[in-house]
Amino acid sequence: MTINSKQPHVGTTIFTVMSQLAAETGALNLSQGFPNYNCSPKLIELVSHYMQKGMNQYAPMAGIMPLREILAQKTADVYNLQYNPNDEITIVSGCTEAIYATMATIVHPGDEVIVFEPAYDSYVPSIELNGGKAVYVTLTAANDFAIDWAEVKTKITERTRAIMLTTPHNPTGKCLTREDLNQLADVLKGTDIFIMSDEVYEHIIFDSRQHLSPAMHPELKERTFLCGSFGKTFHTTGWKLGYCMAPKALTAEFRKTHQWITFASPTPMQYAFADFMKDPDNYLSVRAFYEEKRNKFIHWLKGSKFTWKPAEGSFFQMLSYTAITDEPDYDLAVRWTKEIGVASIPVSVFYHNRYDNKILRFCFAKDDEMLEKAAERLCRL
Repeated sequence: MTINSKQPHVGTTIFTVMSQLAAETGALNLSQGFPNYNCSPKLIELVSHYMQKGMNQYAPMAGIMPLREILAQKTADVYNLQYNPNDEITIVSGCTEAIYATMATIVHPGDEVIVFEPAYDSYVPSIELNGGKAVYVTLTAANDFAIDWAEVKTKITERTRAIMLTTPHNPTGKCLTREDLNQLADVLKGTDIFIMSDEVYEHIIFDSRQHLSPAMHPELKERTFLCGSFGKTFHTTGWKLGYCMAPKALTAEFRKTHQWITFASPTPMQYAFADFMKDPDNYLSVRAFYEEKRNKFIHWLKGSKFTWKPAEGSFFQMLSYTAITDEPDYDLAVRWTKEIGVASIPVSVFYHNRYDNKILRFCFAKDDEMLEKAAERLCRL
């Protein structure tokens, strides 16, 4: 028997491909976005505590109330943004589920969703698996990956159902500005278009920038599904816990979808995060931690032939190699993994048409020893 594939053109993700190649060759893996150091020992102790205490059965479908309450408190304290923990916050199994559940909630066959490329690889499949069509807006290095809102306006049709945003952006590290939000509000005025806002790197933002969510704009909150993650902030990507915050009516529909995807997410981890987040320093200190890593990595790259603009946020640094070679980025990423022992991600894979800016993405969520070794090897090129 054969399956009539819903995704005939989709293969193994680039993250799996490059991590596997790094493992096979013994390369330093700066490709896939996960830390190579552990999370806080206190967080592990809390998970163990709640496991021992018997919190090992299903959590409520929407997540345990203490975690929703502390999220609501944090969001109010840090962003002056109000969400009711009872009916506007839902705990899910990672931001990837939040993104998929959002698309499953709002997208009907034939609907269009605007996607800014380069785009994280789960965005378009989540649209297409729900019968929608991705409409692309291309961002390029030549324009510093800035959004041309006049172009976005030309992409809006009567079939446009949503716009997918991410800030800080993966892979570019670009952050939305107040002007971006104002222009977005102008573009969407008088429409029923939703926003899916991927904000997993909200606390990993640099150079005194303020994280700006579309939900913080008074004309955009009512249409925004704010999708976040505990994994990136707390170095626990393997725990797969995230959340979605949205106005009451949107959350009611979101939960109808969420209950059929995972229903509930790991109980002891939820209780652990609820306790751990009572100390704001456990998430506010992440900014300085990663800014130091970014600064060290680019300092160690001084003297190399690469060019770059320091990442505004996220834990990825993009490096242009135009002064070294004009080789396609995918071929180069594979070759350098094998030949110099440093694995990266070719940015072209984040475009549907494989647009090649001659840029590779490197993850600096690694210990200093690995980052310095990788930089030494890159400087020899």
